[in-house]
Amino acid sequence: MLGVDEVIIYCVNDGAVMTAWAEDQGVEDDGLITLMGDPHAELTKALDLEMTAEGPKSVGIVGRCKRFALYVVDGVVKIVRVAEKEDDPAGDEFPDITLAEAMIDAIKALNGGDEL
Repeated sequence: MLGVDEVIIYCVNDGAVMTAWAEDQGVEDDGLITLMGDPHAELTKALDLEMTAEGPKSVGIVGRCKRFALYVVDGVVKIVRVAEKEDDPAGDEFPDITLAEAMIDAIKALNGGDEL
């Protein structure tokens, strides 16, 4: 699929929740799409993508991850897209830059406009 070996979707949650989410969404167990949990936000913190805005904290949401997408080739991050603005730290109002179509366009541009 477009030269992509795997799509990993993760969030600050436990593995049981991510497994249930995958089942609910009909994700096939073919290795292309993997849903992973980051229950202690270790990856989130390592990537410096923890959402620290006061809004979520004020309603008891702590340790949430920013909405983002990465394109990684052989362990090297080539593209980073984070959907956040000052008035929308979660990126809920404009997730577009992190969605599949935008990432495909960014990957094509990175590769000189060639088809993947």
